[in-house]
Amino acid sequence: MSKLKNVVAVDWRAKKDKIFFFFKDSNTYTKFVIDGNGVPDGYPAPIRFGNWHDFHMHAKNLRFGFTTTNFQREDRFGLDQDFLWLFYDDGGTPMVCTYYQDEDKVIGNSRIADSIWHMILPYFDRIVAGTWWQNSTPPHLSFRFLMNDGNSLFLKWYPPSTKSDGDWAHKVTLQPITNKTWPGLEPYKDRIITAAQNDRTLADSYYYIFLTGNEYITYNIQQNKVEYGPYKVSDSTWPGLLGD
Repeated sequence: MSKLKNVVAVDWRAKKDKIFFFFKDSNTYTKFVIDGNGVPDGYPAPIRFGNWHDFHMHAKNLRFGFTTTNFQREDRFGLDQDFLWLFYDDGGTPMVCTYYQDEDKVIGNSRIADSIWHMILPYFDRIVAGTWWQNSTPPHLSFRFLMNDGNSLFLKWYPPSTKSDGDWAHKVTLQPITNKTWPGLEPYKDRIITAAQNDRTLADSYYYIFLTGNEYITYNIQQNKVEYGPYKVSDSTWPGLLGD
């Protein structure tokens, strides 16, 4: 594939950090290994039950996705659990798949209206990317979503003071993409296709935002600004990603 088109990128944090690219037109996917800076042999590969299990039948309708670690499900899965949240459309119904990375399996599919993500439902059809926003305190309570109309969402959760208090409170803020809310990104707000985070351990985390025209921008999450770009997606910048 020579162009990034109709593609969804998601981050993966279990074991070696990766970014998966779902190419919906061909129903294939590619695995980009971050510390190896490249794509292993055998990709792109068909999306099947053998590699994406119960989610494989929904991959063509994927809209966006992202990973969280130790987020809201600590009581069930213990320490350091990594979940990939895959948001998709099922015959007009917005859905979310919870994929447990540490055991490489789907643990549930829910209507977004019935899920912990219900507050983003009014904006679902406009969202093209989302990520866990780890530059706040505490970091596990903030998420940001990029939209296809020049806007973005900022989601903050507020945990109950005790377990008996029930569900976490939340606040959703609709923000235009400007030089104040996303410094450096405003000129490209109408070109965003997808995005995925590189959760760097000993340095600021990067959010790779992919644009039309086979370009991408690297956004610094901790500093909340464009780090560099746009650059061309090529075998020099993303080795193997555009391979057939």
